Amino acid sequence: MELIDSHTHLDFPDFDADRSVLLAESRALGVRRMVVLGVYQGNWQRVWDLVLSDPDLHAAFGLHPVYLDEHRPEDLTALGDWLTRLAGHRQVCAVGEIGLDYFIETLDRERQQALFDAQLQLAVDFNLPALIHVRRSHAAVIATLKRFRLKRAGIIHAFAGSKEEAREYIKLGFKLGLGGAATWPQALRMHRVLAELPLESVVLETDSPDMAPAMFPGQRNSPAHLPAICSALAEIMAISPEQLATVSTANACELFNW
Repeated sequence: MELIDSHTHLDFPDFDADRSVLLAESRALGVRRMVVLGVYQGNWQRVWDLVLSDPDLHAAFGLHPVYLDEHRPEDLTALGDWLTRLAGHRQVCAVGEIGLDYFIETLDRERQQALFDAQLQLAVDFNLPALIHVRRSHAAVIATLKRFRLKRAGIIHAFAGSKEEAREYIKLGFKLGLGGAATWPQALRMHRVLAELPLESVVLETDSPDMAPAMFPGQRNSPAHLPAICSALAEIMAISPEQLATVSTANACELFNW
């Protein structure tokens, strides 16, 4: 079973003690490629150094809405400079993690929107997919994506929306990132949505070190958990783990031109 983890934060200090061991373990379990996402200007170099150390890692660079108060206006210029300098590199795969977070009420929504717009424009300019964070902001994100109409679309990270919201994203060409959150027994609404998702619109992810699945409660999440996540999601979707692995891997390869 070959898998792709389309959303990790493997550069985070949580992995400093055993990162190389974990990468080897994940590969032995069939996780062949992993995407590492930048979230603020200060961690892009760390992400890039990690990615360059392993040919099966791929980088995305972005300014995450949760770190809104840390971002400076010049960080957008810096992001454009990074994307210009690394344009065409086989290990740069997307702009991300970007998006809108309405769950944290203290984050200024107008500033979030301006930052989101500017980064989507960079995705358009560099013809890259966008890896998008959405928390309690589906309507605003969908409206924004309809304005930009990205040619290569991207992934809605940790999708937890309704059937109708899924349909809107899929119409815009986006894949839906599924991970540990949907494996929990109490995620009943999400289970009903999962059962109806078209398989060609699904990719798998862990969001390591966050969003641990029900099988590993309270633990640091990692790409090594992706096979168990795949099996749990496949059961909810009434298909085999092998089928979900095959289709999600093909979907990620198509999106990232791998």
